[in-house]
Amino acid sequence: MRHLEEYPDREIMMLDLADRLASELADALRRNEKASLCVPGGTTPGPVFDVLSEQRIDWDRVSVFLNDERWVPESDPRSNTRLLRERLLTGRAAAAHLVPLHRDAAEPEDAVDDLIAGFDGCLPISVLLLGMGADLHTASLFPGGDNLAAALAPDAPVLMPMRVPGADVARITLTARVLDGAMSKHILITGAEKREALEKAAELDRGVAPIRAVWSEATVHWAP
Repeated sequence: MRHLEEYPDREIMMLDLADRLASELADALRRNEKASLCVPGGTTPGPVFDVLSEQRIDWDRVSVFLNDERWVPESDPRSNTRLLRERLLTGRAAAAHLVPLHRDAAEPEDAVDDLIAGFDGCLPISVLLLGMGADLHTASLFPGGDNLAAALAPDAPVLMPMRVPGADVARITLTARVLDGAMSKHILITGAEKREALEKAAELDRGVAPIRAVWSEATVHWAP
């Protein structure tokens, strides 16, 4: 079960979380030749990335990749990879190795096998940061997603395409098996709505609350 850490405000939380992730990455690199960092897209973790990108870590030994991605090129403003390059893979962290979640292909099914091959040597994830929506999705494990049951299965592949009702583009996501297998797990949430949703999730099935599939032994970081 998850452990909840509360902060008085978001700025303090972002600084503390960045320090925690940097410390865990450095520890992983002391014990191993290489380490991996898996992070969410979107703007919420941006302040964490800003601090983390300047930490004195052997970034050239770190593989960085997203929890999930929309199936759009980096030139598209909806691209999580674009945000990742702008906020994390800069400064000292520019030396890190980016594991891509997108290829120049019409649909994710056309490239998923090639993308999975890029994860050789990167798993299990050393340090994982996840976000969560008020609908209890994480990564692109959305309630109602067309491949959700398969992505939650214990024998799921590393990556799966996912299409969500009402969404304008397909997505690709790391599966629950890979996310839950991370050596260190953190979940970042803000606001009263997500706090309330998280508390209700324990009573719900994983198909309704996919966050449940990945929160074992995770630390939840929350600020108003």
